[in-house]
Parts: sequence; structure tokens; C-alpha cells
Amino acid sequence: MKTVIELIEAGAKLLADAGVGFGHGTTNAFDEAAWLVLWRLKLPLDDLDPVADQPVSPADAQKVGALLQERIDTRMPAAYLTREAWLQGVPFYVDERAIVPRSFIAELLADGTIDPWLGEHTQRVLDLCTGNGSLAVLAAMAYPEVRVDAADLSTQALEVAAINVTRHQLDGRITLMRSDGLADVRGPYDLILCNPPYVNAQSMSALPAEYQAEPALALAGGTDGMDFIRGLLAAAPGCMTDNGVLVLEIGNEREHFEAAFPQLEVVWLATSAGEDQVLLLTRPNFR
Repeated sequence: MKTVIELIEAGAKLLADAGVGFGHGTTNAFDEAAWLVLWRLKLPLDDLDPVADQPVSPADAQKVGALLQERIDTRMPAAYLTREAWLQGVPFYVDERAIVPRSFIAELLADGTIDPWLGEHTQRVLDLCTGNGSLAVLAAMAYPEVRVDAADLSTQALEVAAINVTRHQLDGRITLMRSDGLADVRGPYDLILCNPPYVNAQSMSALPAEYQAEPALALAGGTDGMDFIRGLLAAAPGCMTDNGVLVLEIGNEREHFEAAFPQLEVVWLATSAGEDQVLLLTRPNFR
């Protein structure tokens, strides 16, 4: 009879040998295998040590093996198989209708990085391109006094977001709305959070299968990755209060961003991925 840790180690080798892609909650084969094994065995996902040497019945080990094989065969992100993703320790439902949540803006909400730009005047928040609603939920948790609008072009993504808003008992504070960019939102806002589609065309064509399993609408940003962002920055001033702040994630596209907006003065915010993934703009920056 194998133990939990033995199943994880064997699973990690299977995943590594199969060349699956990571980046949807884990960055390596061991962590991915641990997630899948612990989830399948209905064990806590965040504390391996107490259960590492626990024996696993042959029947349960077979279920684990089937899940790992499904991960390999389908090349689906693990979150789509488990129907759950975690962001800053908070669980979220997710399926193929929405991108797997992994925004670095979540870190900034949790650690208070953007708080110096906020204050008592910060009452209305917009999470644009909300996807499964995770940033809207985290913002509502971080700032208990604010009201949050969560907007997305995809009605399917909004269906997933509704599940998470209700799951975290925030229906009274988060309003979901369909909007093409900022066209149909109800500003002005004191804080706009946005993790938009920003992957440039060349990078899109080279993405691993796991990323191609996600809605392209949530990823593809055109030739230089800036198509959505151009419209966003043109419309943003009209949707912000005088003290309004925009926090924008652009991933690995800083070079393209600076080429597209050379005159724009921005503040780059440090995240676990470095200081060129997320930027901040205040309303006066647009003048």
C-alpha cells in the first residue's frame, strides 16, 4: 500500500515526463501532483506534512492515477479538473467558461501595496475583466466599506463569477455587469482593477495547451498585446473620480506597453513576479 507522499512523487514524475505545462496555480510538477493527489483524496491542500506518510488504499490510489492521467491526456489546467482555484488563500470555483485566476493584483490587495493611494474617499471599486470574479471578491474582503462592480464582456464568465460572489456571501456588495471594456459600466470609480487580455499575437501562438484551453477572449491582446489596453486608457479618465486610481496588469508586455504609451507616467508595483507586471495610474496621470 502506497503512502500519500509516494503517490505525489510518482505523480510528479509522470507529469514531468509527459511535459505538461504549469502556471495555473503551480509552477512545477511536484506542486501540481500534490494538488491533484490531495484533492482527489479529500485531504487539506495546504498542509502536506501531517498526511505525507498516510497509507492510501489501492482503490483510492487508482482514482489518483486516473486523475493524473486525465491531466496528462487532456492538457487541461488542474483547476478545470478540480473545479477550484486558490488565490491568496481564498478558494474560488472555476471552469472552462472563465480564465483560471492567477492575477498578481491579488497580492497587492492582500499586502496593502496600493493602500497609500486609497483612503476614506475610496468607496466605489470596479473590477474590469472580472473573469470568475476573484479580484472583485478579494477587493470586497480587503476593503469592507466599499461597493464593487465586476464587469466582463463574457456572459459565461459572469455566470462563474456569480457562483463565487454568492459562495463568499457578497451578493449585497458586488454587482455583476456585462460591459465591453468601460462602455457599459456605471462610474465614476475611486479604484479600477483590471487584468485584461494582453498576450501579444506571437506569444499567443506559442502558448502551451493548458493556456489554449482557456477562453482566448481573456488572453489575446492583438499584435502587440495592447489592443484592449488602448481602449481602456482612452476611456478610463471619464470613468474615474478626481482621486481615482487604476491598477493594471500587463504580464510580460512592459516593452510593448512603453512603446504604445511613451508619454504616460506610471508607477510600477512590485509583485512576486518582479516590478514590471503591474502598474498604477492616478487620474492626474492622464492629463
